[in-house]
Amino acid sequence: MDANVLLTTAETCTEFLSGQLERDWSVPVPEMDLTVAGVVAHISDCLHWYAYDLTAGPVELSTMESHVRAGSPPAELLVTLGTTAKVLAAVVATSGPEARGFHPWGIADPAGFAAMACDELLVHTHDAARRLGVEFAAPARLAAAALYRLFPWTPMDTDPWPTLLWANGRTSLPGHPRLSKWRWHCAPLSEWDGSAPIA
Repeated sequence: MDANVLLTTAETCTEFLSGQLERDWSVPVPEMDLTVAGVVAHISDCLHWYAYDLTAGPVELSTMESHVRAGSPPAELLVTLGTTAKVLAAVVATSGPEARGFHPWGIADPAGFAAMACDELLVHTHDAARRLGVEFAAPARLAAAALYRLFPWTPMDTDPWPTLLWANGRTSLPGHPRLSKWRWHCAPLSEWDGSAPIA
């Protein structure tokens, strides 16, 4: 998991969403209390903050307020999405492997921030697509990169994309009911204790 995977994931998601610009982005997304536009803005917010958090270090940066305006035209939201992905990718690429940044679920390394960004991109593009009445299927290699970096306890005998959705509480898997609570492991994998964390 690195900056190149992040950029490829962002390109995949923005390309897909750019084909949906004529649809109604003002409709609410079930279970999220956000519109489609709000979901896309949320992805950019996450990527923006991940760049700051990795740069700031392991202490939470709580002096700033910043957010993407969800009421912006969809095409502009996609430009913002691509921009925040490039900024985060640049920070990830220029941070040493020893760098750490704050996240409530663990003090993450550059690979952890890249993986969290990929998860946000893939899963929320799926959320937006579902509400727009179209299907988004992430490439298996991109889903696998995020899945095995953030959720190393997940089943290994299932397809990466539905498994990533399951790990994020979006669906069930054969033999695995839908999760009502979930979380990821964004700290270095060397710090994982081998168990599934409790959300």
